[in-house]
Amino acid sequence: MNKWVSIGKKLSIHPLFWLVMCLAIVTGHFISLLILFIIVFVHELGHAFAALFFSWRIKKISLLPFGGVAEVDEHGNRSELEEFILIIAGPLQHVWMLAAGFILFRLGWMSPYLYSEWMTFNYMVLFFNLLPIWPLDGGKLLLLGLSRFLSFQQAYQAILAWSLVSLLIFHSCMLWLSPYHLNLWIIFSFLYFSIWMEWKKRHYTFMRFLMDRYYGKASTIKKLKTIYVQADEKLFSVLEKFQRGYKHPIVVVKNGKEIGSLDENEVLHAFFSYNMFSARIDELLYAY
Repeated sequence: MNKWVSIGKKLSIHPLFWLVMCLAIVTGHFISLLILFIIVFVHELGHAFAALFFSWRIKKISLLPFGGVAEVDEHGNRSELEEFILIIAGPLQHVWMLAAGFILFRLGWMSPYLYSEWMTFNYMVLFFNLLPIWPLDGGKLLLLGLSRFLSFQQAYQAILAWSLVSLLIFHSCMLWLSPYHLNLWIIFSFLYFSIWMEWKKRHYTFMRFLMDRYYGKASTIKKLKTIYVQADEKLFSVLEKFQRGYKHPIVVVKNGKEIGSLDENEVLHAFFSYNMFSARIDELLYAY
């Protein structure tokens, strides 16, 4: 029970939401804001309950004008299925919220105005969060898909680059349609800032991914994917080939012939325990 109650302690309202709240009060749109707040709150609870169900470590849940951000202290080494469920748990809340709004309206318990606002904001938050832009749910789903084909680092950098390009295109379209919409400027500013901050800490995120594997937090992974590397390849370059969802036997090749193999734990141990950042991979064959 305590872990479910702990959600409240992790919940916070982002300053951008306070700003939009002030604008709504000044412009007489408080009811609309209250409806949006309820929808965003339920959306984020979906993510939070899924994270707690799978015992993910929640750092913070921030409510934003267009949705929210549930920050978890996990770095690509948990089950892909778990992460998929966690991501879609937010958007799925809109299914029952839309159904509830329709039923209440048909029963006469919701006015046409409230019904219109409720349905509009639900669709708005749902579709906006499904845009393939980091850190929205759509961006996280795209990252999960890319991770099935690319290494962790390649997928992570690709989603950030894609997000920036997609955001620029989407922003340009919205500027043409509604150039003076202040709320849109606030939201886009947050997304640009989020992508920039995520890009700045991409190396830290990659190190956390490797550390989690080194300390056994990826021990539930059963699938194997062999990595073939040249004997003179640097150790860090080999680590950059690691892919989420797979354990990696590493085969060392020289002049087209296999000269030995290593387990990924041996490579991680050399990197973290002996600081062999720039060592050649074939040096490890003689060290073990």
